Amino acid sequence: MEKRLILAFALSFLIMIIWSYLYVPRQEQDISSKEGTQEEAKDSIPETITTQATTVLAPPVTETETVIVTMPQSEEKEILIDTPLYSAVFSNKGAAIKGFRLKRYNVTKEPDSPAIELVNLNDDKDFFWIDFGNTSTSEDKKDFYSVSEESITLAEGSAPKNLTFRCLRSDGVAVDQTFRFYPDRYDIDILIEILNNSESQFEGNIWACLKNLPSQKKKFSYSFTGAALLLNDELNEIKPKKMKEDKLLSGRIGWVAYEDDYFISAVIPEDQKEGSFTGRLSSSGIIEAIYVAPSTIVRPLEKVSSGFTLYMGPRDLEILKKTGKKLDQAINFGFWDIIAKPLHFLLRYFNRFAHNYGVSIIILTVLIKIIFWPLSHKSFKSMKEMQKLQPLMAKIREKYKGDREQMQRELMGLYKTYKVNPMGGCLPILIQIPVFFALYRILANSIELRHATFMLWITDLSAPDRLLNFSFSIPFMSPPYGIPVLTLLMGASMFIQQKMSPAPGDPAQAKVMMYLPIIFIVMFINLPSGLVLYWLTNNILSIMQQYYLLKRTT
Repeated sequence: MEKRLILAFALSFLIMIIWSYLYVPRQEQDISSKEGTQEEAKDSIPETITTQATTVLAPPVTETETVIVTMPQSEEKEILIDTPLYSAVFSNKGAAIKGFRLKRYNVTKEPDSPAIELVNLNDDKDFFWIDFGNTSTSEDKKDFYSVSEESITLAEGSAPKNLTFRCLRSDGVAVDQTFRFYPDRYDIDILIEILNNSESQFEGNIWACLKNLPSQKKKFSYSFTGAALLLNDELNEIKPKKMKEDKLLSGRIGWVAYEDDYFISAVIPEDQKEGSFTGRLSSSGIIEAIYVAPSTIVRPLEKVSSGFTLYMGPRDLEILKKTGKKLDQAINFGFWDIIAKPLHFLLRYFNRFAHNYGVSIIILTVLIKIIFWPLSHKSFKSMKEMQKLQPLMAKIREKYKGDREQMQRELMGLYKTYKVNPMGGCLPILIQIPVFFALYRILANSIELRHATFMLWITDLSAPDRLLNFSFSIPFMSPPYGIPVLTLLMGASMFIQQKMSPAPGDPAQAKVMMYLPIIFIVMFINLPSGLVLYWLTNNILSIMQQYYLLKRTT
């Protein structure tokens, strides 16, 4: 490959890094379009629990209608939920979730690493709650509920179980919240029922609130953390810095969520019609994502109900698809989405047979190289022709070294005479830039590649490769500190490629090219090892291809 083209790629690489860092997700929409009558919601909770919004006349609610364990109405109690997939902590104050631990995902690869805790809040605040009223209920004004169970445990293959919260409010409104848990699913069905026992009508909204504190990220982490919603079938991702003032959106809301790198917590209304969203960032850094349903009028002795689904789990494409309600649209790779999604599909497909994502990355790299073979072959021919013109180009540079404009005109005339395209070698490199960044987004956001092992010391393809651990820091390297073996091998492969390529005619350019492998080592030293593996494999295949083509032409 012509060496100055590698330099062009290096500059393009840096530009793309800056672009990806500054890239802003698609603009949030502010649409408030009134629609007709509400559609009936799907029935996702069997037997006595229905998610269809209903309005029925009913006698006044009494505490003997449902078996409820009455708890002191001024003391907060915790209700523990344990399933094969997660353990959750509910509170009788506001029927809120205070903790949610995923059993199958650990914080690190260490054997004694604790399970991932999705709730990251200080001051003992609540992560999720639903309420009915005129305004969003503040933390210290939540009502105390009676509960149907003191704890729930689900084993593999067991039937789902319900947990019902009941509150008899001072304004005559009774609120029941029923949560249905499944042993093999991350989603939880929710039914909220409002019964007006007073003699006057009551108007209010159902509020659903998600709150969390973002984890600290590295400066050049391109993965998204913040509030998200599906508004009018379009994904809107709102970064924390966009919520310093309340972010208000309205329209047809499919779901509202809090997202980070690999996990998502989303509330999904069964009646996906008109609604509003509020996103805000508190002074303590806590993100709030609030869904507000359309206003509901509850007449005396009238009962209304509404259904929701709460998903708290991994951002796994297959699991999100099974959950439904277009929650799989939460997996978005930003600017490179159109390229990243096919690559993501291929990686998952190859892994069905390889059972190793490192091997799957190598297979994907080989496939990409095969697809680009015609372009690479054309590029090689262009470079060979340019090499033949080097003596003539050197004479022109020497003759017109004091007049750069005339020099360029003469060089362009030379290219035209011999029908050579000086940029002929650039195309294969430029095409691979989107592939490179798309793969980076996959590694930074795909739960399948989190803690995915390759071989030997590479135990996490989504993290930088490090052999051994050093107690001292290394320039340009982020912790943990160690030997970046894969990155050094990648730099060595670039050096071999340079030695096999025609020498540039410009001495200054040759000097710059000499340092390019070192520059790339510094740029790649903190990137995911899966990405370095892709680039190293691509370099090795390019060396083999170049050797083959050189043998054919000699």
